[in-house]
Amino acid sequence: MPDPVVQDPAELAGAPDAFQRLWTPHRMVYIHGEGKPKGEADCPFCTSPRKDDADGLVVARGEHAYVVMNLFPYSPGHVLVCPYRHVADYTDLTVEETREVAELTQQAMRVIRRVSNPAGFNLGMNQGAVAGAGIAAHLHQHIVPRWGGDMNFLPVIAQTRALPQLLGDARQQLADAWHA
Repeated sequence: MPDPVVQDPAELAGAPDAFQRLWTPHRMVYIHGEGKPKGEADCPFCTSPRKDDADGLVVARGEHAYVVMNLFPYSPGHVLVCPYRHVADYTDLTVEETREVAELTQQAMRVIRRVSNPAGFNLGMNQGAVAGAGIAAHLHQHIVPRWGGDMNFLPVIAQTRALPQLLGDARQQLADAWHA
């Protein structure tokens, strides 16, 4: 991976502005969708619940949806709520799926609060690749615990996230606390 290049605005053509540019050409792989699942057979949100909980990183299971650790977390305890059915658009969920995604989201927030006491949460669904969905073909709700000062410069300049907890350990803590 090439090193990021920071460019002074005075070096650019046209009228300079107040912004420096951090060029990150390695992101083009993500933008072009290389390595993305092609369908249900290789969709991680379809294959994960077919595994045992520890191997699939599943925290909790419902009838229509389940909670799974994010394989590429923004912060410790970052989970996803996914319907079992391979569906892309929120408006295509059934009433039962919509209800259970909402209930599992609420329960995940309660459990994460008990386990790690975050100061807040980011909740969200990115609908479509252009909106930032890493896997646009299978709907998933992000639940990202947040603490004051939890993000730093590492993701921007070093393509690195500092995560103090292993996924398996976080999954076990959340799974153990789920029904407590």
